[in-house]
Amino acid sequence: MAVFKITFALICLLTMALFPSSFAQNSIKVYLDAHNAAKTQVGVGPMKWDNHLATYAFNYANKQQHNCPKLVHSGGPYGENLAAGTEDFSGKLVVNMWRRYYDYGSNSCRGGACGHYTHVVWRNSIRLGCARVRCSNNNWWYVIYNYAPAGNVIGRLPY
Repeated sequence: MAVFKITFALICLLTMALFPSSFAQNSIKVYLDAHNAAKTQVGVGPMKWDNHLATYAFNYANKQQHNCPKLVHSGGPYGENLAAGTEDFSGKLVVNMWRRYYDYGSNSCRGGACGHYTHVVWRNSIRLGCARVRCSNNNWWYVIYNYAPAGNVIGRLPY
């Protein structure tokens, strides 16, 4: 029994040493915290994790991982954000990157696409599911965020 415990402990330590940032930067908590921090900043209630949305995102990401960095929306029933980037492309980094392009006063974009950010902070989107997979044709990662109910209704303010 003692040998098993030592072996198990070594495996755990090796796993943590080999993959620390990948798991820490892209955990459910990090995805939710990044979205909920953005929603809190604009006075909108938090999202909750939805395993069904995460499974949907994961299945779609696996089908599309050969398209990286070209991003193709699923056209599915949920709100969706797609991102592709290098290994340090974390869930938090992506959400914070999108924020700078949106102007609430005019409900429009400035200097870049802002629909990603408005989906993050959309008042009625209360469930979130995400997936992150390595692209099969390069060293990038493909990250998919699904939101329910879907947002980004043309002509409406997100919050």
